[in-house]
Amino acid sequence: QVQLVESGGGLVQPGGSLRLSCAGFGSIFSIYDMYWYRQAPGKQRELVAGITSSGSTNYADSVKGRFTISRDNAKKAVYLQMTSLKHEDTAVYYCRGAYRSLEVWGQGTLVTVSS
Repeated sequence: QVQLVESGGGLVQPGGSLRLSCAGFGSIFSIYDMYWYRQAPGKQRELVAGITSSGSTNYADSVKGRFTISRDNAKKAVYLQMTSLKHEDTAVYYCRGAYRSLEVWGQGTLVTVSS
């Protein structure tokens, strides 16, 4: 089973950009559908973006046009490019991989949007 480790979080000003990375270890990364979720303080975890093993993508309405999910199977990695960041994008961002009944989560990386 693949293991996931996120990186790239940090403090960014409103309007700024940040790229999150999720590195996969072990197993066959390319077969997994990959997702980015986020959980803001006091709120439920929500789906931000997803990319299937074949490369199809989907986004939450709140991030459409600002965030881009991509993957590099050779590097066993999935990315979330975030632009035009807003205060409400502040959250812990989690990477999730899913293949049939298998599911794996990363530990999360904190993104803080603040001036």
